[in-house]
Amino acid sequence: MDMDEKKKTKNIFQYAFWGIVAVVLVYFCLRSIDWSQFSEALKRCRWEYVILSMLLGTLVLKVRGNRWRMLLLPFDPGTSPVTTFNAYNICMAVNLALPRAGEVARLGYAVRHSAVGPDGKRLLSFDKALGTLFTERVWDALVTLAMAAVLAVLMWKSFGAYLLEELSSLGGAGLIGWGLCGLALLGLLSLYLIYAFRRKGGLWSKAWGFVRGIGSGAAAFLKMKRAWLFFVYTLVIWLLYWLMSVCIVRAVQDIEAFSSLSPADAFILMVAGSISSVVPVPGGFGAYHGVLCGVLSTLWGIPMGTGMIFATLNHESQVVTQALCGLASYIHEHFFRKK
Repeated sequence: MDMDEKKKTKNIFQYAFWGIVAVVLVYFCLRSIDWSQFSEALKRCRWEYVILSMLLGTLVLKVRGNRWRMLLLPFDPGTSPVTTFNAYNICMAVNLALPRAGEVARLGYAVRHSAVGPDGKRLLSFDKALGTLFTERVWDALVTLAMAAVLAVLMWKSFGAYLLEELSSLGGAGLIGWGLCGLALLGLLSLYLIYAFRRKGGLWSKAWGFVRGIGSGAAAFLKMKRAWLFFVYTLVIWLLYWLMSVCIVRAVQDIEAFSSLSPADAFILMVAGSISSVVPVPGGFGAYHGVLCGVLSTLWGIPMGTGMIFATLNHESQVVTQALCGLASYIHEHFFRKK
């Protein structure tokens, strides 16, 4: 079996594993639902707010595409907003089926649409694009951690205690910390070996070139024009996420269990949903529902089965949005842009 076949087999097992995890999580979330009550609750929802949330979700993809474009422009000044918007749409649609595979599709799409330089090579290479993705992820992770920290401090007796409980269920904060330190040390050791043997040629030289490309992509943040706009886009993205959560809160206001939820509570639910994204299950199925139901139960005493109404409306409305946007970008790419 050659390397390509081994890689394909590894990917199949990886996707199958996380697919099974998603099914198990969905089962545990759904088993406590009273389906007659669930159906009746859905009839009482204000669907105009769900549709508004979906429209805001589409706008989030557009703003994310514009922000990513700022990181790509130092390498290819001709990168268009359409390219980054389509790339994000296709990425999210692919992630619904194959976790994290959408990121590879997004990078590949951007590289394929990059201009060709005088040397016949693409101005944007895959390693540089990967570096820009790393920068994006770091900023989003920092924002999520900052929001979670603020909530934990301001609401220590409720939200802070919930976070500690979740960390304990994952094996304890100390174990997670040691694990992250171990991964960091392993990464640093790998970088040192690649740097030390970079002049030996072969795979070492190629690996060093790839690492330098990633570093160049990550450093694109320092080369941006109007860097302040990057922060504005980041602020707008999270503001839109909050408004989407507010829309779903408004959509379920006529259901007694959710009638006391406020826009401030919607912010808490938004942060909790963002934290659930660290579990790489397809489309966030199960993981998102479990976290949201747990928060609703812990902080507001809403039964898990009832909490599924909110989690389902919030998650599945965005799944539909991402699928439709991905389909629209696919059609635009293959039937209009090629012409």
